[in-house]
Amino acid sequence: MTDETEIPQGQGAYRRLLEEIRSGALAPGARLRETELAERLHISRTPVREAIRQLEADGLVMHLPRQGATIRSLDHAEVVELYEMRAVLEGTAARLAARAASDIELAELGALNAELADAPAGPQAREINRQFHRTMLDAARNRFLLKSMSALQKTLLILGPTTLADPGRANLAVAEHAAVLTALQARDGARAEVAMRAHVEAALSARIRNMRGRELPLEDEA
Repeated sequence: MTDETEIPQGQGAYRRLLEEIRSGALAPGARLRETELAERLHISRTPVREAIRQLEADGLVMHLPRQGATIRSLDHAEVVELYEMRAVLEGTAARLAARAASDIELAELGALNAELADAPAGPQAREINRQFHRTMLDAARNRFLLKSMSALQKTLLILGPTTLADPGRANLAVAEHAAVLTALQARDGARAEVAMRAHVEAALSARIRNMRGRELPLEDEA
């Protein structure tokens, strides 16, 4: 097999595994066996190995004794720290967007939040929510902020399924987005930052509730 085919296959395997981590199909503690993944993805072990290396570089995979490559688990403190950084970055993005966002971008944010209000809780709500936050980050016009947030979002994938699977949380998110959007439309950067920080803190509270009673992954006895 040539390098020309191995490279795109490796990237394809990497994206496929990222999506499975995002959806929860690959949960924290799950082992990544090269042979099994190669058979399931219908590719050779070489691109699978490359994909696992990329996930390890992203901080999503670690190597455990007697288990090998394994999806990382985040403890309570790490989850809190991640959301603290998200509040800082997205709060700053909201403040900058209040100054820099175009009227077209503000209209798009409003349209996305209206779609979120009508969407069923779950994957569809997650995707619309992702578009809302990405649009706001783009509107901030700060490439370094965008790069930092992109790195953080990859680690957040380990948390698995969205909290927007809960209809109550999805409805609250719509209201929280509306508060951010109102501040953006008023070009009030300070109020936009406060509203976005409150939104992220509410998301953290929902995430912590979802983590209650979660069992720690056990090592395989094999």
